[in-house]
Amino acid sequence: MKSTWSKLVGNYKRTVKRIDDGHRLCNDLMNCIQERAKIEKAYAQQLTEWSKRWRQLVDKGPQYGTVERAWMGVMTEAEKVSELHQEVKNNLINEDFEKVKNWQKDSYHKQMMGGFKETKEADEGFRKAQKPWAKKLKELEAAKKSYHMACKEEKLASTREANSKGEASVTADQQKKLQEKVDKCKQDSQKAKEKYEKALDELSKCTPHYMESMEQVFDQCQQFEEKRLSFLREVLLDVKRHLNLTENQSVSVHSQVANNRQL
Repeated sequence: MKSTWSKLVGNYKRTVKRIDDGHRLCNDLMNCIQERAKIEKAYAQQLTEWSKRWRQLVDKGPQYGTVERAWMGVMTEAEKVSELHQEVKNNLINEDFEKVKNWQKDSYHKQMMGGFKETKEADEGFRKAQKPWAKKLKELEAAKKSYHMACKEEKLASTREANSKGEASVTADQQKKLQEKVDKCKQDSQKAKEKYEKALDELSKCTPHYMESMEQVFDQCQQFEEKRLSFLREVLLDVKRHLNLTENQSVSVHSQVANNRQL
């Protein structure tokens, strides 16, 4: 974690983005639950309509006795299964959907200017923690660039001065100027080096405080994220439980139908 903060200015944005992603994922889960509830409702309605139609046909038809009762038992099973799926639909909407909706409302607070309060606080926290360090880093990068340029100029001046010694066309005055240029470049290079080393030292000194401050903001974001993950796990377990018909009356319904068929 600590090494991550020192790589790039602004790299905390993906951590902040998780807050917005969390709100969107709540919407996705609510849509998922709502769609499944519609499927449960449609299936329940189809079973009811099917049962009603065939109950009337069998009742008015020529079949009688135990076969008629067993046939009617098939419709009775459909009605009870329809009730079960209607109950699943009600649990998904009234419990699971509402639970996510209320948690989302309590956890994310919209601002008048757009976005969420939680996102803004996290972003501002990271910016505040990173600003002094980012300033020192910028100074270091500028000093490094200046030092490299100074070294390049010094090398170029030294090469020109060295090459001039073997040329007869170069006067003593010109040779003197070239040497003065070399001396000046060396001085500039040394000053740039000292400035670069100073900037590097200053960045190193402020890094521990910077990383500590970034860790504190990250921990707050992480706590929020863990809270969200824990909540969604809980909701998904509830959804799974509501969808598991083997844990409710469906077993007894099918047992009843089996008994009717044996009549």
